[in-house]
Amino acid sequence: VQLQASGGGLVQAGGSLRLSCATSERTFSVYSMGWFRQVPGKEREFVAAISWSGGSTDYADSVKGRFTISRDYAKNTVYLQMSSLELEDTAVYYCAAYLTRLAKPSRIPRDFGSWGQGTLVTVSS
Repeated sequence: VQLQASGGGLVQAGGSLRLSCATSERTFSVYSMGWFRQVPGKEREFVAAISWSGGSTDYADSVKGRFTISRDYAKNTVYLQMSSLELEDTAVYYCAAYLTRLAKPSRIPRDFGSWGQGTLVTVSS
């Protein structure tokens, strides 16, 4: 499945930003979706995931309570609403998808077979 991430940009610490990940895939509803992030010199890090049904979500401890993942089946789009942004949130954010019928989404990068191109989020002081 092809994924197109957007919404990154420059934001001050404490601010908010919403990332979007769109696909034209008609079977979007059977894919579990995730967001990961990466900074130079570090491994890709799990941020959030949502199950194919939308009934289960998972968050990294570092973003819990600040970020919200959601999906719109009519628009074939998954969102990452980011609030109370911190300098440490600066990274390239990637959306990803994988086909599964499991109720709980994975947080392991290698489980995700499709990846978007990444969108840069820069948080300034």
